[in-house]
Amino acid sequence: MLNMAAGLDRLGALATSPIVARLGAAFAEAGFELAIVGGPVRDALLGRPVNDLDFATNARPDETLRIVKPLASATWDIGRAFGTIGAKVPGPDGTFEQVEITTYRADSYDGVTRKPVVAFGDTLEGDLARRDFTVGAMALRLPVPALVDPTGGVEDLIGGVLRTPGDPDVSFGDDPLRMLRAARFAGQLGFDVAPDTVEAMARLRESIRIVSPERVQGELVKLLASDDPVRGIRLLVDTGLMAEIVPEVPALRLEIDEHHHHKDVYEHSLTVLRQAIDLEHERHPGEAPDVTLRLAALLHDIGKPATRTLEPGGGVSFHHHDLKGARMARKRLQALRFDSDTIGAVSQLIEQHLRFFGYSEGAWTDSAVRRYVRDAGDQLERLHILTRADVTTRNRRKAARLGAAYDDIERRIAELAAQEELDAIRPELDGNRIQEVLGIGPGREVGAAYRFLLDLRLDEGIIGPDAAEERLRAWWTARA
Repeated sequence: MLNMAAGLDRLGALATSPIVARLGAAFAEAGFELAIVGGPVRDALLGRPVNDLDFATNARPDETLRIVKPLASATWDIGRAFGTIGAKVPGPDGTFEQVEITTYRADSYDGVTRKPVVAFGDTLEGDLARRDFTVGAMALRLPVPALVDPTGGVEDLIGGVLRTPGDPDVSFGDDPLRMLRAARFAGQLGFDVAPDTVEAMARLRESIRIVSPERVQGELVKLLASDDPVRGIRLLVDTGLMAEIVPEVPALRLEIDEHHHHKDVYEHSLTVLRQAIDLEHERHPGEAPDVTLRLAALLHDIGKPATRTLEPGGGVSFHHHDLKGARMARKRLQALRFDSDTIGAVSQLIEQHLRFFGYSEGAWTDSAVRRYVRDAGDQLERLHILTRADVTTRNRRKAARLGAAYDDIERRIAELAAQEELDAIRPELDGNRIQEVLGIGPGREVGAAYRFLLDLRLDEGIIGPDAAEERLRAWWTARA
């Protein structure tokens, strides 16, 4: 619950911090207004970390640049056309604060693209009224601190509610990306979205199509990196927005009839995501959110709808949904302009997420464990987490058996890695030595021999170069 007194104290401390105080005094001396706006005010009131500071002013960009240049070690005006001047301002203790100062805005939109017709405004209240949500439409006036809240942001902070400052149809019609931000803030702040705002998201869901894939990707990444992405994902699915941006997720809600029974794949996937996040925190405390892992958890079963087969007797199968899902994920992530490393890692994790379950049915040989590690490569730790998170059965005995089996495979991997430095496994003979032993030149035969020796190493471990040469000659003779 919001402690208003403590929040106001934090705002007061922010206003009197040396760098903020210097900026406030400089603008006042030049005859202009200055205020901290948006997220920093919200986060200070909530007791969340305040990182980048955003300021708003009635000064025009040229005037802002003239005021901040004497105070800053560096300035930049890449956002000048939108009224924004950036600056790096040093403090008395040798630290720096990177700030952005934007002229009050009174933009309008054409309803066809997200690009606003830039217009500068004259009042702080007018600037705040055009922002995304009431909880971000607050400001702290400087240099004498005063909270400005024209749209009821404090009340919504107390109530844990996200709503637009004005008519949500107008707000989302101006900028459809705000609908995705609603889901992101729901996940970050743990807030509910006001009913009329949710209804507007559902009505205007198709307008998200005018937003570039890169911007959609950016909001999806921020949602997945939040404390509770499941809350935001449910909102996107329930309003139909997810069907516009990642339709494979709502498609997981398979119909279940009275004759064929299987898990609710959609709910299962959300549970896997939540459990993966818990394991991520448990195994890597304090580290940044692993968005790649979370994407894989959310999408790991998207191949099921396309591979579902209703079996005689009431059974349901999803043969090869891992392979199908990996291809589907690759295609969707490419459409959203994810980078190649993320696409490769997510599709690999989805393709391999079922491999472990063969281990639980019978102990693997050391050779099989080595192959599991080799195939996972640098995704091994993520595969550990995803596979463990994929156990959502309510059968405690089965869950305990699977957990014990995975404990065992991780133990064996650690032992093998310690014995053989498994991460760097190579055949005991390199390509040049293979050619010398067999008396051949470069070509396919060298590659085949290399693979033979690699399998030999995986199956039997280190046998020594002399024994490796002997086995290589025997293999070569048998091929002739």
